[in-house]
Amino acid sequence: MVRSLVLALVALPMFAAELKVDHVTVAGRDLSALRKALDGAGIRNEYGGPHANHATEMALTSFPDGSYLELIAIRPHADPAAVAANQWHGCLESNGGPCGWATRPADIEGEAARLRAAGLAVTPLMKSGRKRPDGVQLEWETAQVGSGNGNFFPFLIHDFTPRERRAYPSGKPTVTQFRGITKVVLGVKDLNASIRQYQTAFGLSAPRIQDDPRFAAKLAWFEGTPVVLATPDSPRSWLAERLGRFGEIPCAFILGATRGVLGSGEIAQWFGKAVFWISPQELGWRLGVE
Repeated sequence: MVRSLVLALVALPMFAAELKVDHVTVAGRDLSALRKALDGAGIRNEYGGPHANHATEMALTSFPDGSYLELIAIRPHADPAAVAANQWHGCLESNGGPCGWATRPADIEGEAARLRAAGLAVTPLMKSGRKRPDGVQLEWETAQVGSGNGNFFPFLIHDFTPRERRAYPSGKPTVTQFRGITKVVLGVKDLNASIRQYQTAFGLSAPRIQDDPRFAAKLAWFEGTPVVLATPDSPRSWLAERLGRFGEIPCAFILGATRGVLGSGEIAQWFGKAVFWISPQELGWRLGVE
């Protein structure tokens, strides 16, 4: 029994390792508009092809650390029923921007079982895929954690085809001035309740807390993970309005810069690091660089 307890305590910090970002998703009605706005911010992206769901298509910006930013939109001549059935349909139809994120555990079945044992709802694994514009077929499987599609908790993904083909359509990162996606900012209604949910799911220590009046939120960051929880500091703030429209989903993403800083947007201090916000008005959603 003592040996089992020691092994359990040793394993506990490993839960946080499952929170490494595979990719994050930004949704809108028109893919060309999303791509143009990201290009305008100086962030190159490439077309990734239509999904097998008859509803959406995507483009992506991939980074040296293997993570990528997915732009997803309603494809031309999409099946209206398929669009309505998509779990991100609200963000797709309303240009909602950040809508989900995914992690890639080493053992997807084991991680799903662990999360279920922690009391979370986890769906059965479901196969999916898409065909790249060059004809390369990609296949993977996913499991949703909690409610929604990577909204509050990340969904789990496992590749059947080589993962590099999914992340690097051109065989290399799309950009190199960023090392990858460092933070996923989740809009939440109850900060303390959300903290407890993440601690239960991943065995995390208490987060660091700070206020950011310019972001109009109180923030909680689980150090060593990409997870930042943000709750509105006013019922009339942009974040409160967003929560009312879309519920508890990502509200912003932050990239890690490898050299220099992109643009000259708003500057904030988050947990001891400078965060430069690319103009939300021009981009249409919130993207930061630290």
